[in-house]
Amino acid sequence: MFINSGLNKFLNYIPVPEDLPAGTMAMFLAMTSISWMIPLIGVAEIAGGILVIIPKVRALGAIVLVPVMIGILSHHLLVDTSGLAIVLPLAGILAWVIWENRAKYLPMVR
Repeated sequence: MFINSGLNKFLNYIPVPEDLPAGTMAMFLAMTSISWMIPLIGVAEIAGGILVIIPKVRALGAIVLVPVMIGILSHHLLVDTSGLAIVLPLAGILAWVIWENRAKYLPMVR
């Protein structure tokens, strides 16, 4: 999901729905007004998604995806709840990956 979403930020192959809520449109317009924001998120999604696939660097990929997931969760909890059925399981999977790799994060907090 993250790789697909990141690639779409560069290739625009998923059509934007016509009936987006006003809050979603306002958020999207605000993000696109900062020229480097969408490419940065796209690179983080692609890199994090690829890293999560590779077992040796899965912990790093999960950490790369945490800020992206916080933004996605915040948006879908506060602005547009219609995507929660997809976002919550995805956040759960990311939390599980982080939990499974918790020993690798301990040196960062010691």
